[in-house]
Amino acid sequence: MALYNCMTLLCMGYQGINQILSIIDAQHQPWVNGMELLEDALHRKHVIPTGCEGVDLLLGGGLHEGQLTELVGPSSSGKTQVCLLAASYLASKHMGTVVYLDTGNSFSTQRIAEFVGRFSNHVFSQAGQRNFQKVMNNILCHSVFDIFTMFNVLHQLEFNLKSQLQKGGQVRLLIVDSISSLITPILGNIGSQGRALMTSAGYLLKKLAHEHNIVVLVTNHTVGGERGIPKPALGQTWKTVAHVRLLLSADHGNDTRSISVLKHPSMASGKVARFRV
Repeated sequence: MALYNCMTLLCMGYQGINQILSIIDAQHQPWVNGMELLEDALHRKHVIPTGCEGVDLLLGGGLHEGQLTELVGPSSSGKTQVCLLAASYLASKHMGTVVYLDTGNSFSTQRIAEFVGRFSNHVFSQAGQRNFQKVMNNILCHSVFDIFTMFNVLHQLEFNLKSQLQKGGQVRLLIVDSISSLITPILGNIGSQGRALMTSAGYLLKKLAHEHNIVVLVTNHTVGGERGIPKPALGQTWKTVAHVRLLLSADHGNDTRSISVLKHPSMASGKVARFRV
């Protein structure tokens, strides 16, 4: 129908072309200059702490609104633990609502309770129980096991945000743990269609982050690279999606983790911090 309308307008000549340009302008955001981008960064894009001192110090305070941050690491490197900690911290500090997309049944209310206990001095009292209930009410968890279900959840979230129908407080954090478990199955079997779906998923996540000032946090596993050195999964196409890319690794024999910067818009890659969760 849209194509038919555009063809009809083209047949109308110069006036029709102007109407088409008006339609295109209405569907795309206007151009902004450097000062407007600076104002947006200073006054609208805030930093949300993860609750982990080492990670927050490395990132200059925490995760940035309007950006997609990717945690990359092998199994048991702490990716899910960082996600649960960030969700717990934001919800316990009453900073807003967390939308958590769990793709592998790894969401743990028990672990959330342990993290909330760190931030509260009365975890076992009635006040502590009430606080934990408020925290859990501020974390909306969805079990998502395929990319099409993820698209449905994200489109519903986008509609709710635009319509201001989202239950609870303002959505500040969107977590997908893990994005690679949803994308990997579609890459090898359906060829270019799989890559198109991956690109669409990245675009939608970044769009939600930018248009609604949300922190988007996704996890990705590693695969074998050159000379056996692990590298992030999902290939070169996905490499360009995240604004921030962080590599997690675990120290053998203890619960210490290392986190290093692979990609950051305002920070040199290679910076490393150590932390415990």
